[in-house]
Amino acid sequence: MKYLFLLYPKCSTCQKAKKWLEEKGIEYEERHIVEENPTSEELKNWIPSSGLPIKKFFNTSGILYKEMKLKDKLPTMTDEEKIELLSTNGMLVKRPLVIGNDIVLVGFKVEEWEKLI
Repeated sequence: MKYLFLLYPKCSTCQKAKKWLEEKGIEYEERHIVEENPTSEELKNWIPSSGLPIKKFFNTSGILYKEMKLKDKLPTMTDEEKIELLSTNGMLVKRPLVIGNDIVLVGFKVEEWEKLI
């Protein structure tokens, strides 16, 4: 099985995740999260598959998140508005993302990845 791997190449966590995938011999198709950010349709599929709340898909440590004061805005937004916002800029999305047939992994946590991949 080949996974979809969304990353930002300059992100050190993404680099660690990529190295981990390669060491495990896991096939993936790489996608630059900023040049080709997730669409709202993709997010509408991935979020329920991940089992995580939409908030977990936001890159809360990112500069853009802080500049836009999303910590204060998100609680008043609808799920639809959050998904639309995420689809506007890959820098808002937590990375890396690994998408498989029945899994969606957000961020890189080795223990979690080892259980699921």
